[in-house]
Amino acid sequence: MASGDDSPIFEDDESPPYSLEKMTDLVAVWDVALSDGVHKIEFEHGTTSGKRVVYVDGKEEIRKEWMFKLVGKETFYVGAAKTKATINIDAISGFAYEYTLEINGRSLKKYMENRSKTTNTWVLHMD
Repeated sequence: MASGDDSPIFEDDESPPYSLEKMTDLVAVWDVALSDGVHKIEFEHGTTSGKRVVYVDGKEEIRKEWMFKLVGKETFYVGAAKTKATINIDAISGFAYEYTLEINGRSLKKYMENRSKTTNTWVLHMD
C-alpha cells in the first residue's frame, strides 16, 4: 500500500487506474470577477432533454429537467452582493446553440470593461 493511500492494490485487480466520471452536458464555463472575488459559473444544457443546470462556485443554483423549450434564459444571483446574472440560450443553426452571460443586464464583456473603469486595485509590496 502506498503511503497516504487507504485502498489496497491487488496484483490481480484488472480495473483501470482511473475512475470513469459521470457524463455531463457541460456547455459553458465563465469566470466572473465581482467585488467579493472571482466566481466560476458553469452551465449544463441537455440539447435532447432540455435539461438546464447552473452551478456557481461548484454549488448547484438551478436545475430544470425535461424542458421542451430548448432556448430561453436562466436568471440567478452571484456573490455576496447577489449580483443578477442571466444565461441566454440561443439557437444558431440546427442543433447548435450559443450561450451568453449577462451581469446586471450587460454582456459579460461590457460589464468587465465598465468594472475596470470604475474600480482600482492597489498592490502593497512589503518586505
